[in-house]
Amino acid sequence: MVVLNRIYTRTGDGGDTALSDGARVAKHDPRVEAYGTVDELNATLGLVRLHADARIAAQIAMIQNELFDLGADLSRPDMAGDDAAPYPVLRIVQSQVDRLEAEIDSMNAKLDPLRSFILPGGTALAAHLHLARTVARRAERRATALAAATGDANPAALRYLNRLSDWLFVASRIANLDEGGDILWQPGASRDAAS
Repeated sequence: MVVLNRIYTRTGDGGDTALSDGARVAKHDPRVEAYGTVDELNATLGLVRLHADARIAAQIAMIQNELFDLGADLSRPDMAGDDAAPYPVLRIVQSQVDRLEAEIDSMNAKLDPLRSFILPGGTALAAHLHLARTVARRAERRATALAAATGDANPAALRYLNRLSDWLFVASRIANLDEGGDILWQPGASRDAAS
Protein backbone atom coordinates (compact mmCIF):
# COMPACT_ATOMS: atom_id res chain seq x y z
CA MET A 1 0.00 0.00 0.00
CA VAL A 2 1.12 3.51 -0.75
CA VAL A 3 0.87 6.17 1.95
CA LEU A 4 1.77 9.73 1.03
CA ASN A 5 1.40 12.04 3.97
CA ARG A 6 4.16 14.40 2.87
CA ILE A 7 4.84 15.28 -0.76
CA TYR A 8 8.31 16.74 -0.50
CA THR A 9 11.08 14.83 1.25
CA ARG A 10 14.20 16.76 0.19
CA THR A 11 15.96 13.40 -0.35
CA GLY A 12 16.31 14.07 -4.09
CA ASP A 13 17.69 17.58 -3.81
CA GLY A 14 21.17 16.33 -4.72
CA GLY A 15 20.02 14.87 -8.04
CA ASP A 16 19.38 11.30 -7.01
CA THR A 17 16.25 9.27 -6.29
CA ALA A 18 15.27 5.94 -4.78
CA LEU A 19 14.24 2.93 -6.82
CA SER A 20 11.55 0.63 -5.48
CA ASP A 21 14.17 -1.68 -3.95
CA GLY A 22 15.63 1.26 -1.98
CA ALA A 23 18.76 1.71 -4.11
CA ARG A 24 19.63 5.32 -4.89
CA VAL A 25 20.49 6.32 -8.45
CA ALA A 26 20.91 9.53 -10.41
CA LYS A 27 17.69 11.08 -11.64
CA HIS A 28 19.04 10.71 -15.19
CA ASP A 29 19.71 6.98 -14.73
CA PRO A 30 18.33 4.90 -17.66
CA ARG A 31 15.89 3.18 -15.28
CA VAL A 32 14.51 6.53 -14.09
CA GLU A 33 14.34 7.77 -17.70
CA ALA A 34 12.30 4.68 -18.62
CA TYR A 35 9.72 4.82 -15.85
CA GLY A 36 9.63 8.64 -16.00
CA THR A 37 8.64 8.47 -19.65
CA VAL A 38 5.96 5.92 -18.77
CA ASP A 39 4.66 8.47 -16.26
CA GLU A 40 4.61 11.12 -19.01
CA LEU A 41 2.66 8.70 -21.21
CA ASN A 42 0.16 8.18 -18.41
CA ALA A 43 -0.36 11.95 -18.08
CA THR A 44 -0.82 12.20 -21.85
CA LEU A 45 -3.50 9.51 -21.67
CA GLY A 46 -5.26 11.63 -19.05
CA LEU A 47 -5.63 14.28 -21.77
CA VAL A 48 -6.86 11.65 -24.23
CA ARG A 49 -9.64 10.63 -21.85
CA LEU A 50 -11.04 14.17 -21.94
CA HIS A 51 -12.07 13.54 -25.56
CA ALA A 52 -13.06 9.87 -25.37
CA ASP A 53 -16.47 8.24 -25.26
CA ALA A 54 -17.30 5.96 -22.32
CA ARG A 55 -16.01 2.77 -23.96
CA ILE A 56 -12.61 4.16 -25.00
CA ALA A 57 -12.32 6.06 -21.70
CA ALA A 58 -12.80 2.80 -19.78
CA GLN A 59 -10.14 1.06 -21.87
CA ILE A 60 -7.75 3.95 -21.35
CA ALA A 61 -8.44 3.98 -17.60
CA MET A 62 -7.37 0.32 -17.48
CA ILE A 63 -4.25 1.14 -19.50
CA GLN A 64 -3.42 4.02 -17.15
CA ASN A 65 -3.63 1.67 -14.19
CA GLU A 66 -1.39 -0.80 -16.02
CA LEU A 67 1.10 1.98 -16.70
CA PHE A 68 1.47 2.40 -12.94
CA ASP A 69 2.15 -1.35 -12.81
CA LEU A 70 4.69 -0.87 -15.60
CA GLY A 71 6.36 2.01 -13.75
CA ALA A 72 6.64 -0.17 -10.66
CA ASP A 73 8.10 -2.95 -12.82
CA LEU A 74 10.70 -0.69 -14.40
CA SER A 75 11.63 0.90 -11.06
CA ARG A 76 12.58 -2.48 -9.60
CA PRO A 77 15.97 -3.80 -10.75
CA ASP A 78 17.19 -7.37 -10.34
CA MET A 79 14.37 -9.50 -11.68
CA ALA A 80 16.36 -12.55 -10.58
CA GLY A 81 15.92 -11.44 -6.96
CA ASP A 82 12.12 -11.03 -7.12
CA ASP A 83 11.48 -14.19 -5.06
CA ALA A 84 13.71 -12.92 -2.24
CA ALA A 85 11.96 -9.53 -2.01
CA PRO A 86 10.18 -8.87 1.31
CA TYR A 87 6.94 -8.11 -0.58
CA PRO A 88 5.36 -9.31 -3.85
CA VAL A 89 7.09 -7.60 -6.78
CA LEU A 90 4.72 -6.11 -9.34
CA ARG A 91 5.61 -7.08 -12.91
CA ILE A 92 3.77 -6.75 -16.22
CA VAL A 93 2.55 -10.19 -17.34
CA GLN A 94 1.79 -11.67 -20.75
CA SER A 95 -1.99 -11.66 -20.18
CA GLN A 96 -1.89 -7.84 -20.16
CA VAL A 97 -0.14 -7.89 -23.54
CA ASP A 98 -2.66 -10.46 -24.82
CA ARG A 99 -5.58 -8.22 -23.82
CA LEU A 100 -4.11 -5.30 -25.78
CA GLU A 101 -3.70 -7.57 -28.80
CA ALA A 102 -7.33 -8.73 -28.58
CA GLU A 103 -8.52 -5.11 -28.36
CA ILE A 104 -6.33 -4.16 -31.35
CA ASP A 105 -7.79 -7.03 -33.38
CA SER A 106 -11.34 -6.04 -32.43
CA MET A 107 -10.80 -2.40 -33.44
CA ASN A 108 -8.87 -3.29 -36.58
CA ALA A 109 -11.71 -5.53 -37.83
CA LYS A 110 -13.80 -2.35 -38.29
CA LEU A 111 -11.16 -0.63 -40.45
CA ASP A 112 -10.14 -0.85 -44.07
CA PRO A 113 -6.54 -1.93 -44.67
CA LEU A 114 -4.07 0.93 -44.81
CA ARG A 115 -2.62 1.71 -48.23
CA SER A 116 -0.63 4.76 -47.13
CA PHE A 117 0.91 6.22 -44.02
CA ILE A 118 -1.45 8.54 -42.18
CA LEU A 119 -0.90 11.99 -40.79
CA PRO A 120 -1.60 12.58 -37.10
CA GLY A 121 -4.80 14.54 -36.67
CA GLY A 122 -8.47 14.47 -37.51
CA THR A 123 -10.68 14.59 -34.45
CA ALA A 124 -9.42 15.93 -31.14
CA LEU A 125 -9.49 12.37 -29.79
CA ALA A 126 -7.45 11.04 -32.74
CA ALA A 127 -4.89 13.85 -32.46
CA HIS A 128 -4.41 13.20 -28.74
CA LEU A 129 -4.15 9.44 -29.35
CA HIS A 130 -1.40 10.10 -31.90
CA LEU A 131 0.44 12.25 -29.38
CA ALA A 132 0.14 9.46 -26.81
CA ARG A 133 1.40 6.98 -29.43
CA THR A 134 4.59 9.00 -29.93
CA VAL A 135 5.17 9.20 -26.17
CA ALA A 136 4.59 5.42 -25.96
CA ARG A 137 7.23 4.88 -28.64
CA ARG A 138 9.66 7.08 -26.68
CA ALA A 139 8.90 5.12 -23.51
CA GLU A 140 9.61 1.94 -25.45
CA ARG A 141 12.93 3.36 -26.66
CA ARG A 142 13.86 4.26 -23.08
CA ALA A 143 12.87 0.81 -21.82
CA THR A 144 14.80 -1.01 -24.54
CA ALA A 145 17.82 1.23 -23.83
CA LEU A 146 17.52 0.19 -20.17
CA ALA A 147 17.37 -3.46 -21.21
CA ALA A 148 20.44 -3.04 -23.43
CA ALA A 149 22.40 -1.16 -20.75
CA THR A 150 21.57 -3.43 -17.82
CA GLY A 151 20.34 -6.72 -19.24
CA ASP A 152 17.66 -6.43 -16.57
CA ALA A 153 14.24 -5.53 -17.92
CA ASN A 154 11.06 -7.56 -18.00
CA PRO A 155 10.50 -8.83 -21.57
CA ALA A 156 6.71 -8.65 -21.02
CA ALA A 157 7.07 -4.95 -20.12
CA LEU A 158 8.87 -4.30 -23.41
CA ARG A 159 6.18 -6.22 -25.34
CA TYR A 160 3.48 -4.26 -23.49
CA LEU A 161 4.93 -0.90 -24.58
CA ASN A 162 5.31 -2.08 -28.16
CA ARG A 163 1.73 -3.32 -28.27
CA LEU A 164 0.40 -0.21 -26.53
CA SER A 165 1.73 2.08 -29.25
CA ASP A 166 -0.01 -0.17 -31.80
CA TRP A 167 -3.21 0.04 -29.74
CA LEU A 168 -3.03 3.83 -29.71
CA PHE A 169 -2.47 3.93 -33.48
CA VAL A 170 -5.46 1.72 -34.24
CA ALA A 171 -7.61 3.61 -31.70
CA SER A 172 -6.73 6.87 -33.50
CA ARG A 173 -8.01 5.37 -36.75
CA ILE A 174 -11.23 4.34 -35.01
CA ALA A 175 -11.60 7.88 -33.64
CA ASN A 176 -11.52 9.23 -37.20
CA LEU A 177 -13.70 6.50 -38.72
CA ASP A 178 -17.02 8.36 -38.46
CA GLU A 179 -15.43 11.74 -39.23
CA GLY A 180 -14.21 11.12 -42.76
CA GLY A 181 -11.49 8.58 -42.03
CA ASP A 182 -7.74 8.80 -41.97
CA ILE A 183 -5.76 11.78 -43.22
CA LEU A 184 -3.46 10.13 -45.73
CA TRP A 185 0.12 11.10 -46.37
CA GLN A 186 0.65 12.27 -49.95
CA PRO A 187 4.35 11.75 -50.69
CA GLY A 188 5.92 14.80 -52.30
CA ALA A 189 2.56 16.55 -52.68
CA SER A 190 3.99 20.04 -52.25
CA ARG A 191 7.17 19.66 -54.31
CA ASP A 192 5.59 20.88 -57.53
CA ALA A 193 3.33 23.50 -55.94
CA ALA A 194 3.65 27.02 -57.32
CA SER A 195 5.50 29.40 -55.02
